[in-house]
Amino acid sequence: PSKLLIPLSFATILGGCCSRIGTSTNLVVDGLMKKSGLPGLEEMQFFEIGRAGLPCAIVGAIYLLTFGRLLLPARKELLAQFGESMREYLVEMKVSAGCRLIGQTIEAAGLRGLPGLFLAEVDRRGSIIAPVSPDTVLEQDDRLVFTGIVDTIVDLKNIPGLEPVAAGEDSGSAVARQRRLCEAVVSRSSPLIGQTVKASQFRSHYNAAIVAIHRNGERVTTKIGDVCLEAGDTLLLQTGANFTQAHRNNPDFYLVSDVDGFQVARQERWWIAVVIFLALLAAMVLLPGDRATLAAFLAGGLMILTRCMSTADGRQAVEWPVLIAIGASFGLGTALDKSGAAEYLAAQLIHLTQPFGPIAALAAIYCATMVLNELITNNGAAAIAFPFCLQAAELSHSHPRPFVMAVALASSFAFASPVGYQTHMMVFGPGGYRFSDFVRSGLPLNLLMMIVSVLLIPILWPFAPPPQPPAAEDLKAAVEVLQEQPDLNVEPGARFPSLARSMQEPRQGHPLE
Repeated sequence: PSKLLIPLSFATILGGCCSRIGTSTNLVVDGLMKKSGLPGLEEMQFFEIGRAGLPCAIVGAIYLLTFGRLLLPARKELLAQFGESMREYLVEMKVSAGCRLIGQTIEAAGLRGLPGLFLAEVDRRGSIIAPVSPDTVLEQDDRLVFTGIVDTIVDLKNIPGLEPVAAGEDSGSAVARQRRLCEAVVSRSSPLIGQTVKASQFRSHYNAAIVAIHRNGERVTTKIGDVCLEAGDTLLLQTGANFTQAHRNNPDFYLVSDVDGFQVARQERWWIAVVIFLALLAAMVLLPGDRATLAAFLAGGLMILTRCMSTADGRQAVEWPVLIAIGASFGLGTALDKSGAAEYLAAQLIHLTQPFGPIAALAAIYCATMVLNELITNNGAAAIAFPFCLQAAELSHSHPRPFVMAVALASSFAFASPVGYQTHMMVFGPGGYRFSDFVRSGLPLNLLMMIVSVLLIPILWPFAPPPQPPAAEDLKAAVEVLQEQPDLNVEPGARFPSLARSMQEPRQGHPLE
């Protein structure tokens, strides 16, 4: 996985810079552009940033397929690094009617080489197939015996049509969605000791089904129904919603706790979710930014109203720490602007880069934003760097749009640190990576993206300053003079210079008109 997950994360970032909604950073910059109200900083078009983002994505893909692949580490995944110290269970799954795995080989079904999971045997109508060949074709009612850790067993239960043998009668019903996974440790005083799972009638006594068993760090090779329970056995149970509260103080168990992250997927409503998503995508493309934001809220509400997701899932999906960090970054950016710090630092930057022209200032803004992005979140980097780029554009008498686009791209292209982008943290653990792995493979890509972006941006968004509308004071004064002395033969430009400039420039529309 270490050879695939870093390129996957990098590719996600590169692809996200091809449209306005590809990354949250683009949306943040687009909002700041509209809020500034400056000429030339109109709302970002849907594929506008893709004019630079697509060439960067192509160059990045070439890097990942050639030189970049040589810099990728060869590490074991995190689960494999823990090895035998991980708590392993024995679990028996049944291939039910309608399962998509029927007719596929073990290898084609993806059941070999699962992280933290081992397929020990296949029970086919009483005939045991062990060891299991990768070419074994799965049939209906096959019973697959796995040994593995809890997290992987949870993933296994989410495959439609693959059901735990102990809980098969509940699967696929509305009751199944109310079920939970819990862990319970058998106590020394438990009446379960010395009985097999089948003989103990565990389901009828506790209203729960034993899905898997772990015993003293050893793999239990017997089928679950024939396992003779002992004190200290850890049972993975499929239970009702209130099992933990009901049996927390039960002397039959030492410890009872819920398994986080388990929930039966709502497979039957997938088409509703797809329709809502496509409608949202169309709204994002066709509607202006404010209405597109409203459409996103409506789409989220429809997901809950149509029961594609629960209200609790909707609340948990909101990343409050990320939103707080973004809000704090906006405040810091505003403080830098209002206090004059942004203007002072931008003046120093322009002074240093003035001999080399505005492209040098653009490169400096890009580099500073890129470094900032590697230290904090991408959205925070964009919010803090935005006032600097506006001041740099004003002091260099350039159009602000190329500087804003540089900030948008630099705030997304974070490859040299695992904290620079959310997808890096998603692959950091499963890939077994170290901080240095991102530095080694991401730093050259950072520099490559900087070179490509700085060369492309001035071509796509020229530095020429935007036309300025006439000052409101000059317009009012000119109207008053013409009303009082309609026959006065005076050139407007002699008394109203900004009005004269506006008459020589393309008309831009003004509130007073």
